[in-house]
Amino acid sequence: MNRAFQNRCIFLCLVLVTLLSALSARLVQIQLVDRQRYAASSSKAFHRIERLPAIRGMTVDRNGEPIAKSIPVASVFVDKNHLLDPKLASFGLAYMEASVDSSWEKLSTEERVRRIYSLRGEILARESADVIVQKHLARVISLLDPLLEMDRNQIRAAIETNKAKWFPIAKDIPDDTAERLREIVDENYLQGIAFENSIKRWYANPKLATHLSGFTGEVEEKTEDGKTAYRMAGRFGVESSQEEFLAGRDGRREHRRDLRGMIVPGKASSLLPPRAGLNVKLTIDLTTQAIVEEELDAGLAQFKSQRGAVIVMDPKTGEVLAMASRPHFDLNHKQDLENNSFNYAIQAKYEPGSTIKIIPTAAALEEKLVTPTTVLNCPRFLQEQKFSVRDGHSGGMLTFNQIIQKSNNIGCWKLAKQLGVKRYYSYVHGFGFGERSGVQLSGENPGMAPVAKLPVDFSRASYGYYIGVTPIQMAAAYCVIAGDGHLLKPNIIKALVANDGTVVDDFPTVSRRKVISPETAKKMRAALHKVTQLGGTAQQACVAGYKVCGKTGTAIKHDPKRGGYINGAYVVSFAGFMPADDPAFVCYVVIDEPKTTEVKHYGGTIAAPIFSKIATRLAAHMNLTPTEPIKHSEEPIARTQ
Repeated sequence: MNRAFQNRCIFLCLVLVTLLSALSARLVQIQLVDRQRYAASSSKAFHRIERLPAIRGMTVDRNGEPIAKSIPVASVFVDKNHLLDPKLASFGLAYMEASVDSSWEKLSTEERVRRIYSLRGEILARESADVIVQKHLARVISLLDPLLEMDRNQIRAAIETNKAKWFPIAKDIPDDTAERLREIVDENYLQGIAFENSIKRWYANPKLATHLSGFTGEVEEKTEDGKTAYRMAGRFGVESSQEEFLAGRDGRREHRRDLRGMIVPGKASSLLPPRAGLNVKLTIDLTTQAIVEEELDAGLAQFKSQRGAVIVMDPKTGEVLAMASRPHFDLNHKQDLENNSFNYAIQAKYEPGSTIKIIPTAAALEEKLVTPTTVLNCPRFLQEQKFSVRDGHSGGMLTFNQIIQKSNNIGCWKLAKQLGVKRYYSYVHGFGFGERSGVQLSGENPGMAPVAKLPVDFSRASYGYYIGVTPIQMAAAYCVIAGDGHLLKPNIIKALVANDGTVVDDFPTVSRRKVISPETAKKMRAALHKVTQLGGTAQQACVAGYKVCGKTGTAIKHDPKRGGYINGAYVVSFAGFMPADDPAFVCYVVIDEPKTTEVKHYGGTIAAPIFSKIATRLAAHMNLTPTEPIKHSEEPIARTQ
């Protein structure tokens, strides 16, 4: 045999063996090594997962009245991969031609399917791909137009100008409208139109308890097949802080498409039902909340202010019955959130003025340094070594009760000096200042209560300066006096409730610490009652038929940018509770920078009257039994502070 020919045969065999070996190795790699990757890639082409959103739990008030609930809605998405595929688009055109035939109505389901497939082949044979796609697009637009509340030009522009392959053209469509659209898409064999179920949050009273209730927003996510989806999540207030309970668990429905792109019916195992979120029952009472907001708005308008807050708490349980902050917003529209979402009730920090005087007075009683009848010399001007303390309103020999009644600065400074820095600040921190209250809302400001190192700072801290407080801290502190001497955690969540009414979890009263004895609290209530009587600073806080306790506060505003204080700018407040002998509620009112010229800018002339109007209405709402005879003439009004 020719040696050259033999060598060529051997070389050819080696080449064939090498190629076949490489091919075999590749087949082994595909079948064994990369099997899962290719299976997953193939599955993506024909596999679809439809998210079934969980119904978000409701938020309700303490009586079960709805505050926020969820409404099923849907979004309409465009899938350009299918919309612009002529092989798939031809199904829609085939149905359009077949359905206008006079014999269409007489055909069975199987006969109709055969007719559509037959016409589809004819259309693909006689029409170009571009013509099929454009006719199908026009058909889609004409059928969606009546229900989407968009004109045809808008729909076409939304589809043609979007470069993405998968995108929404309409969101938050009512569930019944979406269901009708689904029927139209399926019935007409339309391609490239898909639906994503979702939930829209609806607020029964969108301007009530806005900062407390909070709102939801859309979170963008990527699905398993790489598409963009949107999920509702709490962004603010209770909606955010209770997200893990309200959200529930989404379900899903899987389906497949055949080689022609048509949906193949799924199996029972392809459905995972969603699990609804828990309902959150709040401690607030909507009627109480409405009363508070109406009177706060009226007070802000009367005294020409833009900012303020009112908090009503139950001193026995720490439950927040109402919480209102201004300015606020509409929960359903959420406009101008940048300026209006600041929750003054828990985020504002300011020097409180004389409402802080419950600390040196209560501490002096608790430490048995004084009794309610102890007399102190309280001149209007007291010169210390390197500073002075003034009180231009009252002076002379004052009893302990009169120091509180007349809100005397020098008397409170003398009590604080008797306590000493260390002991005084143990009570400041014991009453909860300088730390977060623990209320179940995000963004709470801890305030500021640094231990004074200089005597001048210590003196100012005794009557409401050199300390930064928040409204929720002040309300909780006055619950110590109105209650049994314990500092309670403010609570806005009463229970978590399943849809069948089962209470999954409740939130009992939590005492953070004991601050003063019940006996001291009782003596302080007697002293604070005199503040609202003749000679006190808060006679305008009175409520006919009841003994009212309280304390006024007036502080010049600190300038955080330039230091010092802003001339003519005040924060005025009043903390009160009633009835005096067995308080049903504590109500704290704070107004920031009133600009009225009708009255002087004092807590007793601005915040106290607002408290009186709120308390009068709350007494009727709570069916409180009057404890005092109703006078037909008012006493002359003394000074206020």
